[in-house]
Amino acid sequence: MKLVCDRSALLDALALAGGVVVSRTPSPALLCFKFVAADGILTISATDTEVGLSVPVASVSVTDEGEALIPADKLNQIVRASEDSTLSIQVSNKIAVIKGHDSTFKVFGSDPKDFPGVQPFPASRIDFETTAGTLARLIHRTLFATAVDNSRYAINGVLMERKGKRLRMVATDGRRLAMAKGECSRAVEKDCQCIVPTKALNVLGKLLSDPDEAVAVAIDESMIIFRVGDGADAAVLSSRLVEGSFPPFEDVIPKEQDKRVTFDAGELTSAVRRAALLTNEESKGVRLAFDGKQLLLSSRAPELGEAEITVALEKYEGEAIEIGFNPQFITDVLKVIDSEQVIIELKAPNKPGVIKVGNDFTYVVMPVSLG
Repeated sequence: MKLVCDRSALLDALALAGGVVVSRTPSPALLCFKFVAADGILTISATDTEVGLSVPVASVSVTDEGEALIPADKLNQIVRASEDSTLSIQVSNKIAVIKGHDSTFKVFGSDPKDFPGVQPFPASRIDFETTAGTLARLIHRTLFATAVDNSRYAINGVLMERKGKRLRMVATDGRRLAMAKGECSRAVEKDCQCIVPTKALNVLGKLLSDPDEAVAVAIDESMIIFRVGDGADAAVLSSRLVEGSFPPFEDVIPKEQDKRVTFDAGELTSAVRRAALLTNEESKGVRLAFDGKQLLLSSRAPELGEAEITVALEKYEGEAIEIGFNPQFITDVLKVIDSEQVIIELKAPNKPGVIKVGNDFTYVVMPVSLG
C-alpha cells in the first residue's frame, strides 16, 4: 500500500476512529487502525468488538492499493507532531513507513487479517432516515442524563424509539430523565425501539458535523448501524445494542403540575451557578422559593457560608412553593437545550420538577431534601 494524504484530513479521521480504540486489550489488532486503500479512496476503521467505525479520508492520492494494520497510539502521535501539510504512507510486510518533509518513521504493525472487521451498512434494509442535525440535537439533549457505571445496564444507554416518522430518545440515571423528540425524513412501516450504548452515541455525535447530511439507520435484534453521508464518502458506525428493558419512563413524567413559570435560560443558568458556589458534598442542594413575583435561590454549607440570589418573575402561575434541587442537575440541562426560554413546572416540594422547551424536550428531575 502506498499513498499521500493531507495531514489535517488524516488527523480528523484518526481522531474520529480513535474514539473507538480501546486502551487495553490482549488482542494487538484492537489497538490498531485498519487502513484500506482501494478505488482511489482511503478508509480507516477501528473496533473494540462492541462498537465499530469506518471513516473515509478526504484529499488522498493512492498510488498502490492495499490493506494495513497500524498501531493507533503511535500513528496518532506521529501525525499530530508533524508540521507537514502532506504525509506519505507506505506499508510493506506489516511495516508502515510514514514520511514528511524532513522525517521518516517506521512503525511495526500487524497482519490485516487479524482485524475483526466493521459490519458494513445493509443498504437493502433501512429502518429510517433523518438528518445529521436532527440526530445530533437528540443525542446532545439526552446523552448527558445517562447512568455511569450503573449495575442496571439498560440505563447505561439511551432508548431510541421510532413510531412512524416520529423519533424519540430518552435517557435516565434514576434521579433525572431527559426526553427529546425529532422527525424522520423516511421510515419503514414497522416501528422500532432499542437501547444504544453511550460510547456509540458519543462517537456518532462527532460524525454529525454537517447538519444537512443524511443519516440512514438499520436495526436488528442485537445491532444498530448508522450511515452518515452517501456513497464513497459515507462513514459507517455499528454497535451492539444494550440488553435488557428500559425503565417504564412514561410513568415518571408528571402529568398534573399546577405551578408554571417561564425563564430566560441564560438568566436562570447564571442564578443557579452562583447559588451553587456555596454548596458542598454534604449540602449540595439549592433551595428555590417561588412567591409569585420573584424566585429566591438560596444555599448554605457549614464552614463555607450562605448565598441568596433573586430573579424577577414576569409570569408565575400557581401558589407559592419552596423546593430543593441538586444545582448540577439544573445547570446540566441548561447547557444542552439551545433555547432562549425554558418552562419550569412544579407540583409539590417532594414531587419531581419538569423543565420543558416547546413540545420537543422534557426533563424530569427529582427534588432533594434540604432539611
